[in-house]
Amino acid sequence: MSLQESSGVALWRQVADGIERGIADGRFAAGEKLPGEIEIADTYRVNRHTVRRALAALAERGLVRAERGSGTYVEAQRLAYPLRSRTRFSEIVGAGGREPRGRLIDASEEPATRELARELGLKTGAPLVRIESVRLADRTPICVSTSWLSADRFPGAGAVFANVRSMTKLLAHYGVRDYRRASTRVTATIVDASDAARLDLALGRPVLVVDSTDVDTDGKPLVTKRARFAAERVEFLVENS
Repeated sequence: MSLQESSGVALWRQVADGIERGIADGRFAAGEKLPGEIEIADTYRVNRHTVRRALAALAERGLVRAERGSGTYVEAQRLAYPLRSRTRFSEIVGAGGREPRGRLIDASEEPATRELARELGLKTGAPLVRIESVRLADRTPICVSTSWLSADRFPGAGAVFANVRSMTKLLAHYGVRDYRRASTRVTATIVDASDAARLDLALGRPVLVVDSTDVDTDGKPLVTKRARFAAERVEFLVENS
């Protein structure tokens, strides 16, 4: 496929437009790995620098995602993510026909700050389990989450999460079979370097921050969370209960 150098459109832009057309017409499906840089360069008869610039432009627009050491993948359509009284990541992702996955990043204990103590109905300084995790739909990172639970009520919660990789299953391990969302607050910010690496996002991209607290059937706080969602990969749906 030869490009038109005299068209007035930069070669990298023509390559990017060609790949975008391939995504639009289904030649490159959501989640599919794109051909390698050398193959794309051969296809369009350009150098690899031109291909890299084209892919970078597509990544900035959220159409593709580069995975270090693996390749470049077509981004899936935005995940419809309802915010409701029973919000379960695994159920939401599964309902969209994608495989929910979770991975523990870190687990530790720390004393409750005044704010966390208020959210969890504890005394300031009470021991908490802090769990850092990343949640994925298929291969795509959707959010990084920080969760806090009472260390007295949920001893060893970090190790349990490492095994079950689900907050719902973790709570069930301790006998909590049902729970509901008591509060949700959504804000927006720019991704920091740590979360950018975990979410495979470029620095400067937006994230949606969801602060929430879940309670048991008696209204007693169980866990409070701060989740950072890749804004280009989700759309929140606020449902009336």
